[in-house]
Amino acid sequence: MNAPRLSQLTSTAVGGPVSRCVEASTEEELVAAVSRADQAGERVLIVGGGSNILASDEPFEGTVVLVGTRGFTVTDPRRTAGSAPSDDVAREPAGASPHGGAHHGAAQHLPPAHGGAETETGTETGGDAADERSVLVEAAAGHPWDDLVRDTVERGLAGLETLAGIPGTTGATPVQNVGAYGSEVSQNIVRVRVWDRQEQRSRTFSFEDLEFSYRDSLLKRSTDHGSPRYVVLSVTFRLERREDSTPVRYAQLATALGVEVGERAPLTTVRDTVLRLRAGKGMVLDPEDRDTFSTGSFFTNPVVPEHELTDRIPADAPRYPVLDARGRTVEGAVKFSAAWLIDHAGFGKGFGLPGTRNELLDLAGEDVAGGRASLSSKHTLAMTNRGEATGEDVAAVARAVQRGVEQVFGVRLEPEPVLLGLSL
Repeated sequence: MNAPRLSQLTSTAVGGPVSRCVEASTEEELVAAVSRADQAGERVLIVGGGSNILASDEPFEGTVVLVGTRGFTVTDPRRTAGSAPSDDVAREPAGASPHGGAHHGAAQHLPPAHGGAETETGTETGGDAADERSVLVEAAAGHPWDDLVRDTVERGLAGLETLAGIPGTTGATPVQNVGAYGSEVSQNIVRVRVWDRQEQRSRTFSFEDLEFSYRDSLLKRSTDHGSPRYVVLSVTFRLERREDSTPVRYAQLATALGVEVGERAPLTTVRDTVLRLRAGKGMVLDPEDRDTFSTGSFFTNPVVPEHELTDRIPADAPRYPVLDARGRTVEGAVKFSAAWLIDHAGFGKGFGLPGTRNELLDLAGEDVAGGRASLSSKHTLAMTNRGEATGEDVAAVARAVQRGVEQVFGVRLEPEPVLLGLSL
């Protein structure tokens, strides 16, 4: 295909031209494209939905591989190995261009068993033990994440409903251990199949192998500037057949649902409510809404060891327990709200628009990205392209926010997205 600009492939709509771009609509094409680039000694960038990449306008010298694999299977784990799946789904691919545009890839049925390269399989330890409600859902890496959430909810499968509306593809979710509204994707992951570029073979990582933590995993730690050692091929989740949701863990969501924290609500109601809450924060992609031209939450919520806490963080700052991948409390650390810290450091919604000013940093808003980039007008965690922004424009706003929060509270915010050719 003609090589596009990264701005055409990312949700922030910034980024320069690429040397070569390859679309992969099957696993075989995906592995072949990556292997060819590796053999040629080229830099490789894997792109699914492009919602977690902030790139500079400099040319990307290497191969961009667009993951267009689609489809998922639903199986009963109590069946014997190799038995036919109870459901096999393939849909026409959603547009890979985050804000609309051309489709990438073709619909693909994901087979219940995978032949080919040598496979290393770990023990299945993720999720709850199999019972009469449990099913396993294996989704291709390129399957649009929100489509998977919608389809599992419509089939009465609970576990992913609070993660509705998160942009991107399924293969990206375990890398970042994405989460929202009290849930993390690791809580339902059983295994992840990958292509190991270093060993040139397929492997299967169990829940334990993946070493999940808050917005982190073995997969993420094995990625260098957007180029992963392990290319995700598929992800398997353990879900439950039921009409109501998993227990609601997030207070804001519980209030919106009219239930208490720890209670359940109808599956479809939970998904619809999450989508409404996210849309109100500009966190659901919409080509008509500039607040959605972002990478979503730009900074992770900082986790601070208790022995490092100082009185620079006020007592009324919201504090949350730190949970491990199984939902257990981690002692000796506290999680703070990045959005609260940003707001209380003097960076309100829309910071960076012409006419705003931050006296703390002595930065005139009109000098920060020239008004082309700003914090979202709906949520202080999103760095947005207001139109004609460059990657450096967006990074300039993020840099000002990061430095300001550190000056006020002594806490350094860490970015969530992959930064290509940029730094804070």
